[in-house]
Amino acid sequence: MITIDLKGRRALVTGSSSGIGEAIVHALAEAGADVAVNYLEDPTGKDAADAERVAAAARQHGVRAVSLAADISNAGQVEQMFAAMDRELGGVDILVNNAGIDGVAARCWESNPTDWYRVIQINLFGAYHCAREALKRMTAAHHGVIINISSVHESIPWSGYSAYTCSKAALTMLTQTLAQETADLGVRVLGVAPGAIKTHINKAVWSNPDTLKDLLRKIPANRMGEPAEIGRMVALLASDMASYVTGPSLLVDGGMVLYPSFRHGG
Repeated sequence: MITIDLKGRRALVTGSSSGIGEAIVHALAEAGADVAVNYLEDPTGKDAADAERVAAAARQHGVRAVSLAADISNAGQVEQMFAAMDRELGGVDILVNNAGIDGVAARCWESNPTDWYRVIQINLFGAYHCAREALKRMTAAHHGVIINISSVHESIPWSGYSAYTCSKAALTMLTQTLAQETADLGVRVLGVAPGAIKTHINKAVWSNPDTLKDLLRKIPANRMGEPAEIGRMVALLASDMASYVTGPSLLVDGGMVLYPSFRHGG
């Protein structure tokens, strides 16, 4: 039997108090990895409670799990988070850069620069800050895996969301460049590009029959993906089963980038 074995590995998943990030934590813990659940503090304390709930669920698999607060767009907070990771779990073997936002919908000439910058700061600079700290440790140890969660919008334009599409396209090139820099140092860097995944964030789309019908026309598989399908792919890529894979951004999208409108000819 082939199994995904991450026993003894220590993983940090950013933006993992819910949704896809939560599913990634679950998959890594199920495979045996100790996990750190990153979240962004909010005044109500809800994110902290959600992060601890996710960590508690991970512990049910017999692994260590902690929750760590940090705004990943802030380099200082990221440094503190990795220092806490060192103290709590003894280091990092797997980094999953999952945290991200799509931002405020607006055509370029109608957009607010502050809103636009914020998307780039989180989606791209956040991944950079975390990768930088992780690679300091991984390259010294000659071991480690970084997985950046991109999107089908690394290649598919999305009107009204230019900051998001730019951030994901840039994240993919960051993935490839870091993979090139670290390939001979025992470190692998990869991307996972989800398509339409059914989470609470896009509930307004999948809970409405009309908008769901329109969305499914864009997906050859004729269904939305589940968060667990992203989690399993991340666990696989983080494991030694993918030990000779570094650099690519792997699509998990039900065929969304296959131009389904051309399914029946031009």
